[in-house]
Amino acid sequence: MSNARLREDICRYGRSLFERGLTPGSSGNISVRLDDGGWLVTPTNASLGFLDPARLAHLDAGGRHVSGDKPTKEIPLHSALYETRGSARSIVHLHSTNAVALSMLPEIDPRAALPPMTPYCLMRAGQIALLPYYRPGDPAVADAIRGLAGKYASVLLSNHGPVVASDTLEAAVFATEELEEGAKLYLMLRNLNPRYLTPAQVKDLVREFNLDLPIVDDHGHPHDPDD
Repeated sequence: MSNARLREDICRYGRSLFERGLTPGSSGNISVRLDDGGWLVTPTNASLGFLDPARLAHLDAGGRHVSGDKPTKEIPLHSALYETRGSARSIVHLHSTNAVALSMLPEIDPRAALPPMTPYCLMRAGQIALLPYYRPGDPAVADAIRGLAGKYASVLLSNHGPVVASDTLEAAVFATEELEEGAKLYLMLRNLNPRYLTPAQVKDLVREFNLDLPIVDDHGHPHDPDD
């Protein structure tokens, strides 16, 4: 896909996310990795609803700013995800309300921020890791991402918002939307003893759709086989 088309797509998807209230004000950022290893990324303090294709920041493979406006302060976050998720070609980071609310609840499992509720949440967003709070732009978040060892394409930053990596921009946007809807469902059903997908149903989805999930235990949650 041409550089010009990628720029247009970033702006188009950014506007869609903004207009549907999924990332308010100048929050959120989007990046796409280019064939030469460089990136296109949204500028700092820019609303995703009013992006200019010509002003998107262009970084080279070493992360140096080549052209366009100053890039988002969340470069360490994007960089670590690209480094650890080799198949990733796009990353979407939002401040969507329900996902942020989910990240603030005390009972959330850091290895699985959402239980297995719907097939499409698992198929699009996969298992979701919850990381501790880091201030926006803190380089330390990169080490936290690296600590996940590339096992998660979807990460929830405590008191901040979701970050999703995928092999296309469209897939990253769709996955972020599914994560937000999953968070909304969890908040609606919290303390109501809902019926989640069974371990057998989760494993069936993994087999049928070749899902890239951490190993799931008998509760449908990821676990380390050495635990």
